[in-house]
Amino acid sequence: MDIIPLSELDKIHRQLIGGKGYALGQLISLGYNVPPGFCVTTLVYDQFLDQTGLRDLINLELNRKNMGEMRWEEIWDTALRIRNLFLRMPFPADLKEVLKAHCDQYFLTASVVVRSSAGDEDSSGNSFAGLHESYVNMRGFDAIIKHIQLVWASLWSDRALLYRRELGLEVEHSAMAVVVQLLVESDVSGIIFSRNPNDPEQTIVEAVHGLNQGLVDGSIEPDRWLLNRSTGKLVKHIPVDRTRNMVCTDEGITVAPLPYDKAKTAPLNAGQVNQLFQLAHNLEQHFGSPQDIEWTLSNNQLFILQSRPVTAKKANSAEDKRGWYLSLTRSFDNLQQLHHVIVNERLPAMASEANRLDDYDLDPLSDHELASEINSRSEIYQHWHDVYWDEFIPFAHGVRLFGEFYNDTLNPFDPAEFILLLNSSDMISVKRNQQLAELAAEVRQNADLKAALQSQDYFAAVCELFIQQLDAFLKEFSGLVWGAEICFSDRNKTIKHILQLASKALLGKEKENDPKIQQMVNHFLSHFQGEQLKIAQQLLELARVSYKIRDDDNIYLGRIESQLLKATELAKNRLAAKGDPDSQLRNANELIALLSHPGQVPKTKRKKSKNKQQSGKLKARQIVGQPAVAGLSSGIARVVLTSDDLFEFKAGEILVCTAIDPNMTFVVPLAAAIVECRGGMLIHGAIIAREYGIPCVTGIPLATSRISTGDKVTVDGYLGIVTLDKKP
Repeated sequence: MDIIPLSELDKIHRQLIGGKGYALGQLISLGYNVPPGFCVTTLVYDQFLDQTGLRDLINLELNRKNMGEMRWEEIWDTALRIRNLFLRMPFPADLKEVLKAHCDQYFLTASVVVRSSAGDEDSSGNSFAGLHESYVNMRGFDAIIKHIQLVWASLWSDRALLYRRELGLEVEHSAMAVVVQLLVESDVSGIIFSRNPNDPEQTIVEAVHGLNQGLVDGSIEPDRWLLNRSTGKLVKHIPVDRTRNMVCTDEGITVAPLPYDKAKTAPLNAGQVNQLFQLAHNLEQHFGSPQDIEWTLSNNQLFILQSRPVTAKKANSAEDKRGWYLSLTRSFDNLQQLHHVIVNERLPAMASEANRLDDYDLDPLSDHELASEINSRSEIYQHWHDVYWDEFIPFAHGVRLFGEFYNDTLNPFDPAEFILLLNSSDMISVKRNQQLAELAAEVRQNADLKAALQSQDYFAAVCELFIQQLDAFLKEFSGLVWGAEICFSDRNKTIKHILQLASKALLGKEKENDPKIQQMVNHFLSHFQGEQLKIAQQLLELARVSYKIRDDDNIYLGRIESQLLKATELAKNRLAAKGDPDSQLRNANELIALLSHPGQVPKTKRKKSKNKQQSGKLKARQIVGQPAVAGLSSGIARVVLTSDDLFEFKAGEILVCTAIDPNMTFVVPLAAAIVECRGGMLIHGAIIAREYGIPCVTGIPLATSRISTGDKVTVDGYLGIVTLDKKP
């Protein structure tokens, strides 16, 4: 019962074969053409976990931190570590022997498809379409074994974990079956929705030339036929510009130019569209609910690849983020397109918008005009905030895509090793910090300049050139916002920070010229030849851009936010001058209302601040998080919660904060180590800490309340442990 031929699947195996396997068994029993193969049941999955000890390791990863407290970056990291465990775990000999016998019986050297079939997948209440991995055109037993393990690992992918959490499923009890089928050389492929998710009165048929994978991952747009759901009558055919199709190669699958004759011809004729319509409604009647059906045509013979329920989003499900979770994972082609849009359109537009707003003089505006301007700037900021979440965050998946590709190739002991290959030295925050370091170097080398700055004698002759350089810096970076303050808007605070930098000899890292990193790049690329080498190089370059923009995008967004903040600060000052005691506490909406209609907004009730750090409470000796940057460092902690805390930061202190923002990482060169509540390899604290080689531990809940300013702490970036000593 461990491995079952598809032709022998029936209802009693539902929990062993998963939703996809069960549906295939039903399709075969109804007489439909289904590619032959077998199902590796969840019993094999359970045996693999128990015999290798992987179950305990997975539980350890899942229980490092409450998943409800994790952000997407942390869940990405958890998923990557689990995936690496599957890849590195040897396949038990007894299971391997049984599996090989079935592969020899069904496939020998033929190409196969390895598909997921999770136990809770594709039920009437849970549609997991596209959630778990499937692999097309695998050849040879070793490739099949490896990709079965990868399908198992996809049960623990970031999007699968997030999706299950949203549905309230118990991830610890999830299991995965795997369907292994003969690959059908497709002429035309597609998907049918017996009920269009966007229009319940229609059936929709989508089709592409070649394999279905291009349609599924979004890299190839399909022709669409909208049909009346009751009669099957054609409502509309929506053709597309057909230029590419997905085809099989010796290395796997790839997107290739579509031959001219096919490019000018729709994938389906009227008779085939009608045949698919009838199929969809027959299967809907059999399964008792609208169906999402994947199919393919080969030599005019129709094969059904899978059928699952269509689940529509409920009207009251505004908090359902499953669609967004799924959107985080993008194909390489999609990421390349997104790269073009972000670099050539979004970032220039954000910079232009920020410059336009910065050049706009707010002072002459009347109160009513200022209210209108605040409203306009709020809308502009919200627009770019939405773009950030819809495009910039998914683009960060370029790093993850490369990481998976790197780990699949090299099977490194450290699943985060690939991060070392990513060059981030041209990040805006690093360039900004380098300019500060250069100003600090001038101060360090000129005792008279240092003395004049310390005494705030900025008009001294020795300060003339320095002040010019400083003012140029302030003009360039005055648009950075952290908390409720525009960083570098105050010359005195900036000089105080530069004096701190001058007290510490800062050595920049030349990552681009690091021979060890270049050796790692060369070793990685040496595993590929021809077209695969080109793909590997493109993935590396995409990941480097993705890694850089992961930090830069916040600075661009911060420039937009700073323009909103300037307008609201002016409004607060005007209201304060008119006698409003609560002006500094007003939010944007209250400011707009008061400026437009004075006296109509009630006074803000001041909240008493709560002291979160209770001096009488015992503290843990050690707290555990995620190791983000290796290293060991001890020092005095400074908890940074406000912008004032930033400019109080002193060289050699341990930076403790909720989350580091790229707009406030100018203090990082002063830090001996970083401790952060938020976790993940792609959070900004980890990114900037790597740049400066500073030990970093992330993902510690309530770190800012469990550690107090003045505590002596030791940060172990190797193990992810922070040790608290008594106050000195």
